[in-house]
Amino acid sequence: MDKFELHLPVESEQQNAISLLKDNCNLSIAELKTAINKGALWLTTGKTTKRFRRVKKALKPSDTIHFYYDKDVLQQTTDDAILLADYHDFSLWFKPFGMLSQGSKWSEHTTITRFVSQYFENQRSVFLVHRLDRATTGIMVVTHSKAATRLFGQLFEKHDLIKTYHALCHHNTLELEKEIVIDSPIDDKAATSKVALLAYDKESDYALVEVTIETGRKHQIRKHLASIGMPIVGDRLHGIATNNTEQDLQLCAVRLAFTSPIDEQLVDINLPGNLKPTII
Repeated sequence: MDKFELHLPVESEQQNAISLLKDNCNLSIAELKTAINKGALWLTTGKTTKRFRRVKKALKPSDTIHFYYDKDVLQQTTDDAILLADYHDFSLWFKPFGMLSQGSKWSEHTTITRFVSQYFENQRSVFLVHRLDRATTGIMVVTHSKAATRLFGQLFEKHDLIKTYHALCHHNTLELEKEIVIDSPIDDKAATSKVALLAYDKESDYALVEVTIETGRKHQIRKHLASIGMPIVGDRLHGIATNNTEQDLQLCAVRLAFTSPIDEQLVDINLPGNLKPTII
């Protein structure tokens, strides 16, 4: 089977996760270890259920293991994230296309949190404080302590920061150097995007725009740009069909600026040009 799940109560102190799984599915030990390393195994102890990788650890008869196997998910890959700046309590990263902000019960091997947790020589705790869609590239903050996570959570909740995106769009309905405000609601919630045209290529009919958002609704930029006749290139959900159906979504978080809640120092990160969408 390419996809299945198992929920197995532990019956003996002699059992470990590998032996218990091997007795209940047709996967090889190598296949089981690979899936577990990618985050497919969970352990319930008492009232707590957590992802579990210590396959040789003895289990207790009151425990239950949960194994979620999806061959297609486990075969997914992504480019590496790129460290942009490290402030010890938090760090800033470039998230590539296809990398997830957080995992699912089936895996976490293509998430930015997993990548960052394995990146540093002296392993740090890694916490997520905001998200980018799987298809969106750009700057993300991760924190490395519970105190920093709480402070950054408040920062993002109050929208006390500048988030700027670049998007490559089909068509152009804007004028150079004139910013427009789109405030149509998203899912019946207030949403505001400020959009300015950076460049337009008449031959390809591609426009490069800069977007600053004051709210963070789901697919806000994609929906707002589509609403003015400028769907983002590569947007299979809100965009238009093109001959190049494999093209990635051309939406990128290019700048993040804020006053650090840790030490009140200004942090202003801009992506280098080679990581931003371009017309040519």
